[in-house]
Amino acid sequence: MDDGYIDPSRAAFDLFKSLPRDVPINMLNLLKFNLAANYPASHPNASQQWSGERAYQEYGKTSGPIFARVGGGIIWRGHMEAMVIGPEARYWDSAFIAYYPNSAAFLEMVTDPEYQSAVINRQAAVQTSRLIRFNPLETNGSEFA
Repeated sequence: MDDGYIDPSRAAFDLFKSLPRDVPINMLNLLKFNLAANYPASHPNASQQWSGERAYQEYGKTSGPIFARVGGGIIWRGHMEAMVIGPEARYWDSAFIAYYPNSAAFLEMVTDPEYQSAVINRQAAVQTSRLIRFNPLETNGSEFA
């Protein structure tokens, strides 16, 4: 498994920032959790002996108000049942699409000091992840192209 995709690289974040900031965006999140949360020894939650999933729940609880304040919301959430196309060994514990009114809202969230404190829970929770920005397109719900 290709572990270690937890935080964006500098190049990926710079690319994100170079894209239009005044249009709505959707962010596809694919997450594989650690069996046990991996906190730094000095962090207060290190003694909790939480699972990665439990640490991610804490991340949601602590970052959720900031996410809402910038106008974000979850527009889809699902539970993976089977890999139909892709590597059979790949399994995601959580998948969802987050909506932001614009990328400036996302940047406001991730630079917020309270978010910076909350994100340690995500970092402790996640073994590997994908965060993919999409420009939402209009659709009538039945077309592929």
